[in-house]
Amino acid sequence: MSELKITFLGTGSARPTPQRSVACVALSLGGEAVLFDCGEGAQLQATRAGFKPSRLHAVCITHFHGDHINGLPGFIGTMGLNGHRDRVALVSPRGLRRYLQVLRELSILHPAFPLDLHDAAQDVPFATDDWRIESFPLDHRLPCHGYLFREKDLPGRFDLEHAIALGIPRGPLFGKLQRGESVRLDDGRTISPEQVLGLPRRGRSVAYVTDTRPCSHLVEAVRGVDVLIHEATYTHEFADLANERGHSTAVQAAEVARDAGVGRLILTHVSTRYVRARPLLREAQAVFPNTVVARDLDVFDVPVHD
Repeated sequence: MSELKITFLGTGSARPTPQRSVACVALSLGGEAVLFDCGEGAQLQATRAGFKPSRLHAVCITHFHGDHINGLPGFIGTMGLNGHRDRVALVSPRGLRRYLQVLRELSILHPAFPLDLHDAAQDVPFATDDWRIESFPLDHRLPCHGYLFREKDLPGRFDLEHAIALGIPRGPLFGKLQRGESVRLDDGRTISPEQVLGLPRRGRSVAYVTDTRPCSHLVEAVRGVDVLIHEATYTHEFADLANERGHSTAVQAAEVARDAGVGRLILTHVSTRYVRARPLLREAQAVFPNTVVARDLDVFDVPVHD
């Protein structure tokens, strides 16, 4: 099975610091990749992380605050300079078409490959054969959407002993069966995948939630995901300030994780007031123990379900 990796290219909020660049998360599955937000400095962080933009299929922008989108023109431009010619999907709230048009008119951006625009107001704004992007509204100071990457269900585990007992020769036929294809043996028998595979396994899922106040529908939107990436701009002593500015505290993020029954919580979008993230981590873990605070260039694996 292909590895599913999450690479944090930027984990800060509002403006970059020596410790944290601004919002950008790369998700890679096999030879395909998605960016969630693309703040200033994203392409430099991608280079540092060894992320290959040639794999990029989609960029999902949560909203039009600069720390979430100002890196997009440079990222697209550099991809073109590097020879990228395959189409890329851009998912965002309404307004991205006008944003790109202004950049073109000012000669700032001339994409060398097709850009397909998708409205984040759709429940499933983008999908491939192997995964899809789901979208849901958040509660910020301007239109904002969270995203959920959901892999399609995977074939069950391959029963090697039973395959050998059926007389299937080792080699390419094993791979075809594991991919869900029937095979024909030299003796004329046809073996279906169901004969050698266990029950289908639930696909992996990752939710990306920033920027938002706590909102009533969020728990259902991310229920049961393997990984919840959630903003934690402030510690809970600044809950009133967080609400005023359309953000969440570490405690509020942990409450969403707990109530939604997610597998793991990764906090991001940390305010510049916190040089060290320990206060955020301590508060969140008191509510939801399986929590970490992401640092720039951290990489997390999302394992396949048994």
